[in-house]
Amino acid sequence: MPDDRTWDQEDLWWQENFNSRPYAAGYIYEEFRPAYRYGFESGRHNMGRTWSDVESDLQTGWEKYEYRPQGGSTWEKVKDAVSDAWHRVTGQKRLDVDKLSESSERVKSSRKL
Repeated sequence: MPDDRTWDQEDLWWQENFNSRPYAAGYIYEEFRPAYRYGFESGRHNMGRTWSDVESDLQTGWEKYEYRPQGGSTWEKVKDAVSDAWHRVTGQKRLDVDKLSESSERVKSSRKL
């Protein structure tokens, strides 16, 4: 992916591809848009780090993130979307694809409570 890709371009890509993601069932794109932007912008500054290196920092940062709506989504709900966007912008291969589905199922189950 070229380094000069803008958030607007990336936002369009995610809008078109959101429904194909395992965590998207039962949700609308706007619920995950801030998470995609956070992953995109964080990934642009990864400086060669891997997801396992940055995940805890990103989790901490999510609570303070300026794009997160007031009272917005928990890390548990958005971490797969953040990871998706982060991996897309960095070009690094996802090693946790199975965990993505497991995490999505946990969020869906908790939503029914």
